[in-house]
Amino acid sequence: MATSPPFPTRPPSPGDGGIRHPHWWQRRWVRYGAPSTLLALSGLVILALVRRQTGTDGFLVGLGLAVLPVPWLLAAFRWLDRVEPGPWRNLVFSFAWGACAAALIAIVANSFATEWIATSTADPASADTLGATVIAPVVEESAKAAAVLLVFLFRRRDFTGIVDGVVIAGTTATGFAFTENILYLGTAFGTDQLTGDRGIASVTAATFFVRIVMSPFAHPLFTVLTGIGFGIAALSAERRPVRRVLLPVCGLLLAMGMHAFWNGSATFGQYGFFAVYGGFMVPVFGLVTWLAVWTRQRELRTVRTELPAYVLAGWLGPGEPFALGSMRARRMARDYARHHHGRPAAREVARYEGYATSLASLRRRGRAGKAGPDFAVRERELLAELWRRRHMARPALEYASRAAAPAPVYRPAVPYGYPAVTYSPYNPYRT
Repeated sequence: MATSPPFPTRPPSPGDGGIRHPHWWQRRWVRYGAPSTLLALSGLVILALVRRQTGTDGFLVGLGLAVLPVPWLLAAFRWLDRVEPGPWRNLVFSFAWGACAAALIAIVANSFATEWIATSTADPASADTLGATVIAPVVEESAKAAAVLLVFLFRRRDFTGIVDGVVIAGTTATGFAFTENILYLGTAFGTDQLTGDRGIASVTAATFFVRIVMSPFAHPLFTVLTGIGFGIAALSAERRPVRRVLLPVCGLLLAMGMHAFWNGSATFGQYGFFAVYGGFMVPVFGLVTWLAVWTRQRELRTVRTELPAYVLAGWLGPGEPFALGSMRARRMARDYARHHHGRPAAREVARYEGYATSLASLRRRGRAGKAGPDFAVRERELLAELWRRRHMARPALEYASRAAAPAPVYRPAVPYGYPAVTYSPYNPYRT
């Protein structure tokens, strides 16, 4: 069982640790070249397929309308990830996988399965219904879950909890919904061109209202359930392999079930869609949003709880646990660095905040016996990153801790000569 030392010892020296020779699949050109090539080829194929089904005009109209909710959804997931922001490359990969690879898998597999069922049963109407309510949820959620699985396996250090699962899954689903909306809106526009419908009464307007206005969160909500399963698995101890496998599978099954229920709402009668939307989708959306925000606040509490040990050992300044545990104080620290030293300094402070959050999360898992065998190595790496940026970040965070604290701050006496932890007894740490 991995344990966390009560007080870190010293900054690591450059000569510590042995030289590790990576396996062939860990080489940089393989890790970046292979996924990039796969996604680029998938993007070209899906572009050709969508354009063939919608026509050039329909494709351009669908693209212009489908892009509208994308910035808002990505901004929401990025806001959720601000406490311990993951690398941009993970988000870019997730979005590209959803928009290209997952969409291509879904189009090909759904079309093949629906045509096969229609040919076998000689009932195209039933085949379409079965394809929408059974085939599509299984295929699409599995295709989107593949991106979450890949990040979970190959970017394990960046995937440490529920928030990471929600962000990766939601970003992947946003990319998938973007491509799917281009297809649906472009097809609707082509139908309107044939029938001559215009304005509010057109199929394009109805499709836009249902998919972009009412339910832009539908696909992200489904796949987020898979991400939550992976996130809980990431928090589980490595000595429980069955649990770490079953939790993502359960999340995937829930995503498939919810997706099937949503797709089948049109068959529940005249008002089935609105009943499912108001009685099921909206409450589940609210519940998942609450869970994500609560988990984000829990990360901040972890920062305030775990980092004082590093203050006592001299790694962090006295006011840093408070400043790093408050989003308002973090923002003030970045603004302070930007005002006095420019934007590069603000980016360095932001990186410092992210590394400190990762350190607090690592220490919490270590104390709970859930950290991996590389706990000590990872702790030293994070401390080295903090130590390298301390001259830029520490003054900004100390300023933020003073400016954000509404009550007087005092330093109690601490034995053994360690510096005291700064805190305010009159105002619990708030964000």
